[in-house]
Amino acid sequence: MNSTGHDSGTEHAHHDHDHDHEGPGYTTPQAAIEESEPEELAYVMGLYVGTDIDAPDFLAVVDLDPDSATYAEVVDRVEMPNRGDELHHFGWNACSSSCHVGGLERRHLVIPGQRSSRIHVVDTKDRRDPELEQIIEPEEVFEEDLSAPHTVHCIPGGQIVLSMLGDPDGELPGGFLELDESDFSIDGRWDPPGEIEMNYDFWYQPRRNVMVSTEWAAPETYYPGFDLDDVEAGKYGRQLHIWNWEEKTVEQTIDLGEEGMIPLEVRFLHSPVSTHGFVGAALSSNVFNFHQVETTPGDGPGRYAAEKVIDIEAREHEDWDMPVPGLVTDLLVSMDDRYLFFSNWLHGDVRMYDVSDPMNPRFVDRIWAGGHFGPDHPIEGERKVVGGPQMLQLSLDGERLYWTTSLFSSWDEQFYPEEGELGSVMLKADVDPRRGSMTLDEEFLVDFGEMPAGPARAHEIRWPDGDCTSDVWQ
Repeated sequence: MNSTGHDSGTEHAHHDHDHDHEGPGYTTPQAAIEESEPEELAYVMGLYVGTDIDAPDFLAVVDLDPDSATYAEVVDRVEMPNRGDELHHFGWNACSSSCHVGGLERRHLVIPGQRSSRIHVVDTKDRRDPELEQIIEPEEVFEEDLSAPHTVHCIPGGQIVLSMLGDPDGELPGGFLELDESDFSIDGRWDPPGEIEMNYDFWYQPRRNVMVSTEWAAPETYYPGFDLDDVEAGKYGRQLHIWNWEEKTVEQTIDLGEEGMIPLEVRFLHSPVSTHGFVGAALSSNVFNFHQVETTPGDGPGRYAAEKVIDIEAREHEDWDMPVPGLVTDLLVSMDDRYLFFSNWLHGDVRMYDVSDPMNPRFVDRIWAGGHFGPDHPIEGERKVVGGPQMLQLSLDGERLYWTTSLFSSWDEQFYPEEGELGSVMLKADVDPRRGSMTLDEEFLVDFGEMPAGPARAHEIRWPDGDCTSDVWQ
């Protein structure tokens, strides 16, 4: 490891162009930065769960081309055939982890329903007019003793793995489900049953033979909304699980303690040789760095350590009986591994840190928009923004940061009841990577309150050509 905390070989990995490029994505993170075109559209989860509108959730296609007449508008929607899915997170059938596998194509979006356990497959051959192609019904998922799908990652060679947060009754334990990319059939349970109790997000680093998974809670705990009594009863997670990627076994569990309550999104640095990554602890409102501290004999992942590197202080609010936590609900790392961005959903700000030294992040900038402490109208003359910055997505060149404002329907209703009445927004900041600064784009606001069936919530964001929260390199 060098003096900046990066693993030796990082620079080499960013410039390793010794493979022929036959499959989807880019050969390296640096190639993604250099070869990608500016994003012209986004796929965004849109949903009606928890509102008074009787309509199915949908995949929204948002126009991001500033030269287009429909810039910053939802130009197409793929409605799901059922109601009540709670579309949440989603992913591609193939990504840069299979960039050297000929015959694969980044074409199908795998879109689970968090509440229904129904898994949809959408064909994006026509990027502006995607079509629903296939559905895996909940009963097929329940046969694997799993439910509540969350994170979708494509893995080298074509399989697709989904983290699952519960069993068919909404109780623990969760686990992982594997799909076959060729026909999207269920291959089976990825992990030995009972290997972990709680589950949430995961990220893998195949060259280091390691995967890290995080914890939320059992679906029966978080579905109705947040209750402090559940925290005191130990029903929410605070652990990281370090997996042997090839063996699919847990090699180590790290308890983050009271400072690491509800560790949600987890991101490794993009360099495939790095062992550094970050996880946001939502309730404790901290960010932890994790990294390998020693290797072990053989090809195992080695031993990892996690240390709190960013602490968001709770703030007093006249309408709250207790200090308001920031609630770090999403984070991402820029493709060049220089900047970390994360959202404080309850406070209402999105922050930018320089993580050139990943164990010593340096705050560089933030933007306030909505939330309990930000402006209700961050853009003068535009509609009211309820909810704080939540799901983030960054352009591959690191110059445009986008976010939506919905977290989870029942939690939205609890903390921002107006979100269901007015709908979500999607906002954008222009990022200057050289200066380390952000500026809210006052020409960009996508209003999910103006959908044909009525105001909708908006959640995770993806680009057609890969992004900073789904692409992995082998």
